[in-house]
Amino acid sequence: MKQVILAAHFPGVNNHTVWSDPASGSQIDFASFAHLARTAERGKFDFFFLADGQRLREQRGRIHDLDVVGRPDALTVLAALAAVTDHLGLAATINATFNEPYEVARKLATLDHLSGGRAGWNIVTSSDAFTGENFRRGGFLDYSQRYERAEEFLRTAHELWDSWAEEDLVADPVAGTFAAEGAGAFAHHGAQFDIGGHFTVPRSPQRYPLTIQAGDSEEGREFAASTADAIFSRHSTLEAGQAFYRDIKSRLPGHGRSPDSLKILPGVTFALGDTDAEAQENADHIRRQQVSPQTAILLLEQLWNRDLSSYDADGPLPAIDPDVSEDSIIKGRARMHRDPLKTAAEWRALAEAKRLGIRDLIIEVTGRQSFIGSPARVAEEINEFVQTDAADGFILVPHLTPAGLDGFVDKVVPLLQERGVFRAEYETSTLRGHLGLENDL
Repeated sequence: MKQVILAAHFPGVNNHTVWSDPASGSQIDFASFAHLARTAERGKFDFFFLADGQRLREQRGRIHDLDVVGRPDALTVLAALAAVTDHLGLAATINATFNEPYEVARKLATLDHLSGGRAGWNIVTSSDAFTGENFRRGGFLDYSQRYERAEEFLRTAHELWDSWAEEDLVADPVAGTFAAEGAGAFAHHGAQFDIGGHFTVPRSPQRYPLTIQAGDSEEGREFAASTADAIFSRHSTLEAGQAFYRDIKSRLPGHGRSPDSLKILPGVTFALGDTDAEAQENADHIRRQQVSPQTAILLLEQLWNRDLSSYDADGPLPAIDPDVSEDSIIKGRARMHRDPLKTAAEWRALAEAKRLGIRDLIIEVTGRQSFIGSPARVAEEINEFVQTDAADGFILVPHLTPAGLDGFVDKVVPLLQERGVFRAEYETSTLRGHLGLENDL
């Protein structure tokens, strides 16, 4: 049987995190990061994941709580977590549009050394000029060039990591030689980057930190198939997951890669209870906490692209159609809906069929894939997704910080271990090793 991959996501403040719940702790204190990471390691998880954002997003010109706010620098947090964990992988989102290869490669190699080979990089792109205002050069990159830059960025990072051979760190006190002549020398001349010099960090334990990709577009899928070790997925049903899995895996031979060299990891939520009925009650309560009346209106605005602040969250959908002009009501992220008019028509039909007001509709249509049920049911469903090739594992996104993962580790993980589909102890020392990718370099 296939082994299940599990990762823990520290979500920060967004509309999936119920930060107002009395059981919620700080979103930025190191103690919160350490609690979740230690819980994941106690559960023998593969890695801990931090997303990132380069600017606070705005809607109707105002900062809002629908997206990540108040999050410290991810690599700084992971470097600190390396000191309080021993086996858990440590992965961070780093933007290839607003950073430079030398800087990123150096920081990741440093994290890989500090953690003993547990560093991971979720490489993302942006074509957003609003976010780019935080950066000296304005940050704007045409949408069509995002993956062109990302591909060369990653290739350049690999060249930097390869600039030190394993034997270049001599450290010979008799000869008085610390490093071999020419160690760290590099030169890259490309369309996006023209750099040369010496890389300061000797080869790290993994050589290449694990690389993850999150794009779902045609370009994103092809980029992941050509270069990534793992890809995040947002497909919410078994059938949709299997279709995505087949599509991604079928692309790998064209890049000279085996199907096992790229792991597919959907992000999921979960709600547990002693019985399936209790779990469903807990899930319903969580969703109503996550989608307040204000949040419902703000999420509806992201589709309608209009100011809907005067609408009643318990009332019907707007009679007017979405504004499909290029000017977006939300700044700092891409449009969430590719065909707003089609989606609005689908939402209207669903609201009419089920007699749903705005808030109840938003709860219905924005719920991410979740495993809901008793620990036994959740373990069974997770295993079914993996064994039927709908996923290789999952990124778990708890709704509470920092203790939201505790129940899963205490009640679900032992059942997966009993099935023989999840490790009882760590058997490897690196993140690549955890995912069975030690030799896939």
